[in-house]
Amino acid sequence: MATQLYQMGTPVGICYEALCLERPNAVTAVHKSYLEAGASLLETNTFGANAHGLARYGLEGKVVEINRAAVRLARQVAGEQAYVAGTVGSVRGVRPAGPVRAELEAIYREQIEALLTEAPDALLFETFYDLDELEIALDVARSLTVLPSIAQLSLIDLGVTRDGVALSDAFARLYDHGASIVGLNCRFGPSDMLRVLEKANLRATDRISVFPNAGLLSVTDGAYHYASEPEYFGEIAQSFHAMGVRIIGGCCGTTPDHIRAMANAVAGRAPAPVKAGGNAAREGTDARRPRVAERSVLHSDDASAGELVHEKARHTHTVIVELDPPKDLSPNVFLEGARALHAAGADAVTLADNSLAVTRMSNMALGAMMKQMGVEPLLHMSCRDRNLIGQQSHLMGLHALGIRQVLAITGDPSRFGDFPGATSVFDVSSFDLIRMIKQLNDGRSFTGRALDECARFTVGAAFNPHVRHLDKAIRRLERKVEAGADFIMTQPIYDPEFFDVLADLTSHVNVPIFVGIMPLLSARNAEFLHNEVPGITLTDDVRKRMAEAGTGAHARSVGVEIARELVDAAMKRFRGIYLITPMMRYEMTVGLVEHVARTARNMDQAGSTPA
Repeated sequence: MATQLYQMGTPVGICYEALCLERPNAVTAVHKSYLEAGASLLETNTFGANAHGLARYGLEGKVVEINRAAVRLARQVAGEQAYVAGTVGSVRGVRPAGPVRAELEAIYREQIEALLTEAPDALLFETFYDLDELEIALDVARSLTVLPSIAQLSLIDLGVTRDGVALSDAFARLYDHGASIVGLNCRFGPSDMLRVLEKANLRATDRISVFPNAGLLSVTDGAYHYASEPEYFGEIAQSFHAMGVRIIGGCCGTTPDHIRAMANAVAGRAPAPVKAGGNAAREGTDARRPRVAERSVLHSDDASAGELVHEKARHTHTVIVELDPPKDLSPNVFLEGARALHAAGADAVTLADNSLAVTRMSNMALGAMMKQMGVEPLLHMSCRDRNLIGQQSHLMGLHALGIRQVLAITGDPSRFGDFPGATSVFDVSSFDLIRMIKQLNDGRSFTGRALDECARFTVGAAFNPHVRHLDKAIRRLERKVEAGADFIMTQPIYDPEFFDVLADLTSHVNVPIFVGIMPLLSARNAEFLHNEVPGITLTDDVRKRMAEAGTGAHARSVGVEIARELVDAAMKRFRGIYLITPMMRYEMTVGLVEHVARTARNMDQAGSTPA
């Protein structure tokens, strides 16, 4: 439908489903062209006609009107010559996360009820990347109707869903949730879909549908094209028929000519039996079990890296120190600072990922250098700068380098940094990134493909306690822990009394919390942080003391003195201390690391270490 509307001159970027109301003649013209080509099943123009999808165009209030109109238009063309399937597309779509179950149920219920009002012959669920989401949609449909449901998955990697389920297992589960016919659509062309089915452990009782794309998409001079010719579709339709496929159709790029070629190729043929069994070497549980592989020679020995910060902080005081990567080309000063912090007793040195959207040296490169020096790096990973391809590639590189500790953060918007015209990506949120990193630990890529070994990442999450509604911030923190966060790192805190408040409010959180403390450089530095940097709030007392200290060495000594007082207060309630080095003045945090060690020894002797 979208391909044909585009070929008719409909611009990219508008809501194609809304054309059921705004240009009904264009929609019926597309239906008619496919009917005349030999189609015996027409899909309604409702792929994205749900509240979530329509909200992008401000049309979420038109869900019922658009879906009802779409069924009427398809029925008007189909008459007695073809069936009409009410089409329901995935809400999450290509993004690996989105609305949770309760939201999805409400979204699907509204759309399906609207479609059913106009009595389609079947429901067709298509382009679902996650099996669990398709199961939710089928559950809703089963609660509303006994009409046949065609349930089609889209695979990013051949043979396995994005949530890591082998295809034959996924088909079995779809039947359990009420599907009448199961199958595949989109993403791949006919050849790859045929290959997937040939390898799958299909059963003789399976009823299969296949709607491939017309090959790969290309763009020439701003125009979109698909590679596969209609004749090729006609030839491969015969192979699908021989496999036992019961419904053969087309997805992106398939024109009426493609459908005509397929219809002619299988005209007059009775359905063939399903070729059961397949030759899947990695189907079933094997598709989700990583192969045993020799460990990369670049991996550091786990034992040599020492105890990970989240493990150590469960039984003794542990220090993470942040040191900003340089804005210039030489890493020497940074590496000197990292070496000094490690010698002072820092358990890990953490490196921001272009914080405040200011361009700095790659923390991955610096982390690799630190590993060679014997200093344990903890790398921030921002959602801002890398799309999903880049995020997984980056993590695979970290794994190869033996860098195991990461902090998943959203990232500051690009427009506030030194390249305000740069694009912020934000394919996923920090919650999603945490879950996806943990998926690598399970031996599955972001797409669900089984990896040759499991990653071993420890994942931290950020927490900003300086908000008006602290209860909401605590709930957000809980969600990050539920997503898989192994430890928490807070924004810097400047109120010694607040450590007691925070400890009481987070006493139920079962992961270590590293409370942030950053020494101040001067009165101007204090006012800048308080008034201009998001997530940082200074007390009046701290601001007054820094104002009296002025600038220079004396001001820095007062800043360290305040930080020591904060460390003392924090250590009474928290084992995790997160020191933030200001402006590469690592001598300030070196002294604080040593102070933590001395204080910890004294607390141990006095028996006052936090429980």
